[in-house]
Amino acid sequence: MSLAQIKAFSEASKADPELQAKLLEVQKIRELIALGKDYGFELDEVELYPPNEPQFVEAQLSERMQKALLRV
Repeated sequence: MSLAQIKAFSEASKADPELQAKLLEVQKIRELIALGKDYGFELDEVELYPPNEPQFVEAQLSERMQKALLRV
């Protein structure tokens, strides 16, 4: 269920410029989880990290979050 929530949150950020701007400002996982909650998504921290399949692309995340979640 949580991966579905993460994917839905990612897709919502692609469609909502305001959410996308806020997501780009996120520097910490707890901020990401709180932002998701503000928009009605329940994100599980464990599900965000590899080896799970990334649900975000580089353009959606700050550099710090890219390194944490995408291993770039």
